[in-house]
Amino acid sequence: MDVLTIITILIIISAAFSYLNERFIKLPGTIGVVTISVVASIIILIAGKTSNGITDTIISVAHTIDFSKVLLDVMLGLLLFASALHFDYQKLKEQRLPVFVLSTAGVIVSAGVFAGLLYGVTKLFHTDIPLIYCFLFGSLISPTDPIAVAAILRKSRIPPRLNTIISGESLFNDGFGLVLFVVFLNFADPTTANLTTSQIVSLFSQEVIGGIGIGLIIGYLGYLLMRSIKNFQTILLISIALVLSISVISNRFHASIPLAAVTAGLMVGNKSPDKNNITKRSLKQIWQLIDEVLNTILFVMIGLQLVIMPFLRNYWLTGALCIIMILIARMVSVSLPAIVLLRKLNFGNLFILTWAGLRGGISVAMALSLPASPYKKIILSSCYCIVIFSIIVQGLTLNKVVERVVNSKAVSPKKD
Repeated sequence: MDVLTIITILIIISAAFSYLNERFIKLPGTIGVVTISVVASIIILIAGKTSNGITDTIISVAHTIDFSKVLLDVMLGLLLFASALHFDYQKLKEQRLPVFVLSTAGVIVSAGVFAGLLYGVTKLFHTDIPLIYCFLFGSLISPTDPIAVAAILRKSRIPPRLNTIISGESLFNDGFGLVLFVVFLNFADPTTANLTTSQIVSLFSQEVIGGIGIGLIIGYLGYLLMRSIKNFQTILLISIALVLSISVISNRFHASIPLAAVTAGLMVGNKSPDKNNITKRSLKQIWQLIDEVLNTILFVMIGLQLVIMPFLRNYWLTGALCIIMILIARMVSVSLPAIVLLRKLNFGNLFILTWAGLRGGISVAMALSLPASPYKKIILSSCYCIVIFSIIVQGLTLNKVVERVVNSKAVSPKKD
């Protein structure tokens, strides 16, 4: 199946699922699309036993698309640039301390707590998963997903301050989580020499500092080019070229695409090429449309991943337990920084921060990129369960959780 055919079929499926949701189901956009995709995948798996043209075509497309490569190398930069373009830098600056702590120490704490819980549970059920693989799973599932977070929070009623913290954390924690993932993957692979401390520091610098540096340089260059002209078509082309360049250059130098795209998006989004801000507003509107279209396609792809995971039925219990464990790990990871920094706990805020810590396609992409091992299927299946629960259940109930917390006066609307 050629590339054009695959893209055409994927867009047709995305348009059909989006239409069904808007016309009949009427769930929030991304949640509805994922729900329909999951239901369709289950039907396809059942109908697949009696071969027919439609199910065979969709199964073929799902198997042909390299989800991990498409998301991490192509779509991620575009989606994160679009999210950062609309982000208020001043609000982020005001909440820089909690954002920094949650996107660094929070990821480490969450990965450690999840790994410990997973190791204990697997021992209890006599399923032997080495501790290093538990940490590997923890590192890929602990960072909150900026794409899922942005899609869900866009229509949420979370107080502005918490919205900034949750969104900012999700934009920056992927770079740190990716470094953890690479480090644990290295230790889990018996064929490679373990990384030394200096090599880990070098890897961190290359991924994180390199990503931010690339974003600053290319973002500022793009801004200068946009400012020097008035033709909007050219400005839009420059912005697209900017993002694609970031993906290519970051891949070439093994730097973090998420951090580079976010840095460039913040720079371009918070500077205006013209005095009256007309160009800036138009650019943001176009990128919002790009973001929504790509989000729909991405969430359809996430739902259809079930088609290539028929082994999921063997690990549904482990997946259900992992959902509970990641929620516990998230609660601990947001509680400890609050205790250390603020010397107090606001349980209402902590509960919102926990429930709004959504996981998405990036975790699935990293799980799919794992090398073959006896533990890949259980990690991939459990990761998929967490992501689907996160998007559908947490996404659908987030506003209800916020309302309950606010109404119980655990969160003060005046302060947030």
